[in-house]
Amino acid sequence: MCGIVGYVNSDGRSVERNMLERMNRAILHRGPDEDGFFVHENVGLAMRRLAIIDLASGQQPIFTPDRTKCIVFNGEIYNYQELRAGLIERGHKLATRSDTEAVLHLYDEFGVDCLQHLRGMFAIAIWDDVEKTLFLARDRVGKKPILYSHQPNGDLVFGSEFKAVLEHPSVSREVDYDAIDSYLSYMCVPAPQTAYKSIRKLEPGHWLRWKAGEIETRRYWLPDFSKKIKISEEEAIEETTRILRESTRLRMISEVPLGAFLSGGVDSSAVVALMAQESSAPVKTFSIGFEDEDFSELKYAKKVAEHVGAEYNEFIVRPDATEILPTLVDHYGEPYADSSALPTYYVSRETRQHVTVALNGDGGDESFAGYDRYMAMKLAELYRRVPLRKLAFEPLVNALPSSEKKKTKIRDAQRFLISANMDRPMRYFHWMSQIKNKTKAALYTEKFSQTVSRSRPEHFLEQWYAQANGSGVIDSTLLTDQMTYLPNDLLVKVDIASMAVSLEARSPFLDHKMIEFAASLPENLKVNRYKTKYLLKKVAARLVPPEVIYRQKMGFGVPIGRWFRGDLKDLVYSTLLSEKAIGRGIFKAESVKRILDRHVSFEEDASHQIWTLLMLELWFQRFID
Repeated sequence: MCGIVGYVNSDGRSVERNMLERMNRAILHRGPDEDGFFVHENVGLAMRRLAIIDLASGQQPIFTPDRTKCIVFNGEIYNYQELRAGLIERGHKLATRSDTEAVLHLYDEFGVDCLQHLRGMFAIAIWDDVEKTLFLARDRVGKKPILYSHQPNGDLVFGSEFKAVLEHPSVSREVDYDAIDSYLSYMCVPAPQTAYKSIRKLEPGHWLRWKAGEIETRRYWLPDFSKKIKISEEEAIEETTRILRESTRLRMISEVPLGAFLSGGVDSSAVVALMAQESSAPVKTFSIGFEDEDFSELKYAKKVAEHVGAEYNEFIVRPDATEILPTLVDHYGEPYADSSALPTYYVSRETRQHVTVALNGDGGDESFAGYDRYMAMKLAELYRRVPLRKLAFEPLVNALPSSEKKKTKIRDAQRFLISANMDRPMRYFHWMSQIKNKTKAALYTEKFSQTVSRSRPEHFLEQWYAQANGSGVIDSTLLTDQMTYLPNDLLVKVDIASMAVSLEARSPFLDHKMIEFAASLPENLKVNRYKTKYLLKKVAARLVPPEVIYRQKMGFGVPIGRWFRGDLKDLVYSTLLSEKAIGRGIFKAESVKRILDRHVSFEEDASHQIWTLLMLELWFQRFID
């Protein structure tokens, strides 16, 4: 596990080692154990290493025996021992026991098809000195990032984080305002966009090849929801458990201390239970809570740990905005407004004091339909079949009085009815948008509205619903989440928050074999009648106490709404209504103030909108100003 950087000059200019060193130093936190460099004529590769496997001889870069190919690598290949054995059997001479060398030899033998053999998370950079090509590849689901900047003159700059890529003088910081428009909808910038016009994200399941100043990108993996298997419920429970056990066991391979995040939810509880069964010693678990009990699941996490005989460690945090906000903005490198990044950073920081590797439950919801919105999408499809629905239901719900106690439920019902009449992608976009198009129209200045007039953030969802043509509404929404919400939001959150403190996070549910199996299951094993995550809850209920599994989903939230009415009130007003913020010409001062005032006066909960605006302005101050 580490971070990687590099660049190649298309006109043959020699690489400046000092420049490469500055880029590499920017990601020191991703790999504090050692660094490595390859500088040869017009190409330079570098890496920072967090040593996990083959501590004695896994130093990078690594070369083929004839030294014609060189690799720097970020990630873990969990089936590398099997791959090594096969390579040796076929006559390859390997000098180390590392997974990195196995990847290089697979590329030497199979070229781009080597990616089909890999089971794990990875970002790969390989220089072929014979073909004069640079090969970049990102794992199937997007656990590990690759950012790149293809310059007008053909040069290519790449790295694991924005700070590293921006160190290169040819990479412009000019803002991509269409990306900012997308960000305000999704709380993150969807790939391949970034907040910078000159930088793009290599999308999950893609490779990129540079040669003679030109680049080619191609997708090599996509889950297939069209091929359904015939399987009984009991068989599905057993097979899901088998695959999850295998993927968990593979992710327990480590030569350094290992533990697990334990939230007390379905996914992390199942992973910890299987870890306990596969381990000869008590599993170290780490849980985080806040003083506000409405946002704490610690009692459930403790119950799981006690049930499986795990070592339980909990932390109660009292967030300090002046400390944490600049840290988050600096590490994410572009606007990012999922507020659960805050507890993720805190639990990673505390966990790193005890272990170097932590397993988690990420990905269970996006394969087994764990969110309420999957049920809502299904109900909307049924509702659309009701004759005269607009006359029968909508006037009644819209006429209901919205007392403070009933306001949320009535608003949810009104929101559902509005969106139910839309097609699938627009309905889903309406639900997923934090700042709705109507609100953005009121917020934007006339000049900024014209600037982003051709921006269509909903396109990022439309293309995947189109790709899933013919699939049921549950499967098409799962595919859309796996291609958008999961890699653009959740996986970015965990990668950046964990690597900021030099902690490796591993996710058994994101094993591609698990994702492919879940895709092959019929929809009724994911959402059954009115029950979300139906099958996976059945699996988990055999591993931990059922009362932990069958309860209201809480998520991993923080009480930002209360903070904006209390400790952070002055900060958000002074930041968002500052002369500098309004002077950017994006938002109308009166519209921003109206959102803040309505939130503070309890007229509406605008906490996520405010957080989104705040993180955008702090990013401008840190990276653009």
